[in-house]
Amino acid sequence: MPCPVARTLDVIGEWWTLLVVRDALLGARRFDEFKATGIADNILSARLKRLVEEGLFERRLYQTRPDRYEYMLTEKGRALAVVVAALRSWGREWTRGKDLSRLSHRDCGHDVSISMYCEECGRPLSVAEIQPARAGGRAGESDRVAGQP
Repeated sequence: MPCPVARTLDVIGEWWTLLVVRDALLGARRFDEFKATGIADNILSARLKRLVEEGLFERRLYQTRPDRYEYMLTEKGRALAVVVAALRSWGREWTRGKDLSRLSHRDCGHDVSISMYCEECGRPLSVAEIQPARAGGRAGESDRVAGQP
């Protein structure tokens, strides 16, 4: 597909997939730890298999007789932390309910925020300053988002 959003959703767009990744980011490694979310065994097995095939997880044997495996995030899988963090940030702003998780900077312990910035000038941007455009086009050229001026 020519769209990176569509390609990404093809890999991680199913409901349980990002929750499995979220739990791995929070420290889950073993099948039973991932089940704590409430996912059915067959769905969890299929998601873990797909995440291993896509290179987001690495499967490692941790016990024999019977064989048992743990699932470790790869660099590719850990890179989804920013996606999970953005969803968490949006959910804290726009949904109701308790927040039982925290994102903090490992070195200093302070909370982490997700923000967008201009890659050219480095300035932080508000949502109102961001203009989507199709590849090859310039922002503002007949590709305006519906409902926006």
